[in-house]
Amino acid sequence: MHRNIQSVPFGYEPPVEKRKGTLIYYDTFEQTTEVELDLAVKSMEHYSFDKLVLYPLHEETVRRMLNEPVSAFHKREKRLFQWRNERNYTQVVVEGLEGKRKKYTPMDSALRLIEEKYKSPYFLYITPETANLFASYSSFEEWIVKIRLLLNAEPTVLHPMLERYQHRWAVNNLL
Repeated sequence: MHRNIQSVPFGYEPPVEKRKGTLIYYDTFEQTTEVELDLAVKSMEHYSFDKLVLYPLHEETVRRMLNEPVSAFHKREKRLFQWRNERNYTQVVVEGLEGKRKKYTPMDSALRLIEEKYKSPYFLYITPETANLFASYSSFEEWIVKIRLLLNAEPTVLHPMLERYQHRWAVNNLL
């Protein structure tokens, strides 16, 4: 077996990573404006995250979760890629899992994929409506200890589970 031997000067300490973790923007991106996307990038930089993952939802997922009409997945995904390329954001990733699956993807499955693929700690950047919906799922308690929530707006109504885990979420203070 071949070994790679590295020599370092006495007292060398590796540089401390200044950026860590992943900010996941989980949304339909139907009504999301470029200003809101730029705000998500500013949040990523403010909180020193390594990556911002844009996770657009497939039409079937939106139909089951939110029951609202949305345009085709590929159109919303294309708009996100154009926005990212126009601004030359290298730390922004558009996750295309739902486009490949072409069907309903439960939030648990999406979070498991993100957990396998990206670096922890994980912050989920979502709307207050999606946070309330997420809190209503039976697996919420399992996930809320692994991730933190960052809401893009002040919630008007709170689910009881969100009230219970109030220390695990915050409203984006860059608003």
